[in-house]
Amino acid sequence: MGLQGDEETGSGPVSVPKSSIFRYNSPLVQVALIGLVCFCCPGMFNALSGMGGGGQVDPTAANNANTALYTTFAVFGILGGGIYNILGPHLTLFAGCSTYVLYAGSFLYYNHYHHQAFAIVAGALLGIGAGLLWAAEGAIMTSYPPHDRKGTYISIFWSIFNMGGVIGGLIPFILNYHRVDAVSVNDGTYIGFMVFMSIGTVLSLGILHPSRVVRDDGTKCTNIKYSSVTVEVVEILKLFLNWKMLLMVPASWASNFFYSYQFTNVNGALFNLRTRGFNNVFYWGAQMVGSVFIGYIMDFSFKNRRTRGLVGIGVVAVLSTAIWGGGLAKQLHYSRDDLPTLKLDFKNHTDFTGPFMLYFSYGLLDAMFQSMVYWVIGSLADDSEILSRYTGFYKGVQSAGAAVAWQIDVHNVPFLNELIVSWVLTTISYPLLAVLVIRAVKDDEEVEGKPKEGAALPGIH
Repeated sequence: MGLQGDEETGSGPVSVPKSSIFRYNSPLVQVALIGLVCFCCPGMFNALSGMGGGGQVDPTAANNANTALYTTFAVFGILGGGIYNILGPHLTLFAGCSTYVLYAGSFLYYNHYHHQAFAIVAGALLGIGAGLLWAAEGAIMTSYPPHDRKGTYISIFWSIFNMGGVIGGLIPFILNYHRVDAVSVNDGTYIGFMVFMSIGTVLSLGILHPSRVVRDDGTKCTNIKYSSVTVEVVEILKLFLNWKMLLMVPASWASNFFYSYQFTNVNGALFNLRTRGFNNVFYWGAQMVGSVFIGYIMDFSFKNRRTRGLVGIGVVAVLSTAIWGGGLAKQLHYSRDDLPTLKLDFKNHTDFTGPFMLYFSYGLLDAMFQSMVYWVIGSLADDSEILSRYTGFYKGVQSAGAAVAWQIDVHNVPFLNELIVSWVLTTISYPLLAVLVIRAVKDDEEVEGKPKEGAALPGIH
């Protein structure tokens, strides 16, 4: 089984639905469902990471675990699209989600025994699982929606997903509220994360295969039921010579590179334990706002699709310059060798407000940057089989960058150097993405194979 049909439009129309957009095999319901899965698994993982050092006083174990995580993630992110095409969503997502539970459990173990080995092995296994999950998620989020509403569906997913980070931030904040001088979170925090991650693992079984999902215009997300190992190996290797993917490399590398700096060297370095959880509520909440804002620009700001893409990239570039500039201004007042002697608490409004708004803005920018990149990827094709490989490549390169970033932090590179590298990487991404939009993104009227009106929706087979 190989690639069939037009790369941009995917499969042709089967019929135009008469029923609700809330039918189970509609793109909206399936995107919302994968959002709930990510709410429970990577959403809670983000909350755990966002506390700095995995909620521990010494970030070394978490940094080493994250290095192992993103190293395997880099490999399986790239392979994940092919694995998803071969195994389908159920096996791919279930296997991926289950590794999140193990990772949270490893820090529960570390809370008692302080042995890094379990956390590092769990991190490596999570990298494999995350590569599978995010390749599947990327294929679903970018290929299921109609081509002219991908920004809207991405923002819906991103909002649901990041609500996990909001709830996940509340868990350590509430459970450690009265532990003003605590340096490590309590057992209940890790158990709470594990419960949510287990729920997400079960929910992943509800995702339909893309061949069973029908858009509102009657088109299916793919005609391919299952691919083969040979086809996927060949197609994945081709990605490394695909000029579109090569233009994506700087943005992919940059898109998680800044996490080690923001989580450990801003949130972890400046704030006390309970305030880190408080900050994460708003960091991930800002992501919901940012994704909706950029999603609107990418889908509704102008009639011309390319124009919308270029305006969106321009808006993110301007905000990026302002936010990283604010980060530089704050970073000049402390360093790795000159940390604040008194950690900031959310009740100390005078000193807290400025650093808090900076951290909030980092979350806003993260969502806008990644939603923008996903929109560009989703605009390159509509077929699930193709986009699973594209998003897998994106996540693989992204994770390689993150692995390097976490190891840089382990080796005590100056905070200022980490900030400057993160800023430069995001900045050089914008002109390359603009070139990709101009050269490769089709305007609405250019998209071939638009379905015709009529007929009824076929049932879920």
